[in-house]
Amino acid sequence: MAEVRIERNEDFEKALRKFKVQCKKEGIIKRFRERQYYTKPSQKRREKRKKR
Repeated sequence: MAEVRIERNEDFEKALRKFKVQCKKEGIIKRFRERQYYTKPSQKRREKRKKR
């Protein structure tokens, strides 16, 4: 889980940017987008074959 600790004199925008980078590294956004809509198992297999 992404977590950012903010110092007293740290800018909010800077902390938000750090949080977004952590989310990207952990793949949170990617997983959310994948699970947003149901994908049939056959479609998943087709996409997996295309990536290879």
